[in-house]
Amino acid sequence: MATFNKRGRSRRTMNEINMVPFIDVMLVLLIIFMVTAPLITPSTIELPSVGQASRRPDKVIEVIVKKDASLSIKAEKKNIPVRLEGLAQAVVDTANANRSTRDGTANNDPERAFAVVISADRAVKYDAVVQVMDALKKAGIARVALSVSASR
Repeated sequence: MATFNKRGRSRRTMNEINMVPFIDVMLVLLIIFMVTAPLITPSTIELPSVGQASRRPDKVIEVIVKKDASLSIKAEKKNIPVRLEGLAQAVVDTANANRSTRDGTANNDPERAFAVVISADRAVKYDAVVQVMDALKKAGIARVALSVSASR
């Protein structure tokens, strides 16, 4: 913008930045953020709910994950130490052995399915429990649950 002095002889430019449009834009943005902030939902996790099973399983096999991430299978009051690589096969073998000793035959009827309960120590890393669950699911074991203690 050019300005003239009183006599009109010389022209010089003003070297000033006009801050009014900048302030107007900032105020509009501030108002927009203030209005929309309460409408944004906080990040909450909606966990699925589960119901009770229609009937209890015939046999429950417990997989115990100890503090040092070692595994053992507890069935029929026996603790059998296993490694992660052989866990799924050991669970299936234990279930089939329990069925054959009870019935006299090894029956693989899905109606008489067994359930596997994972009991892990509180100090065990989450990854160790997930690896156990993954190994059981890959073996086709459909009923896997986590054991929890009652609230204090």
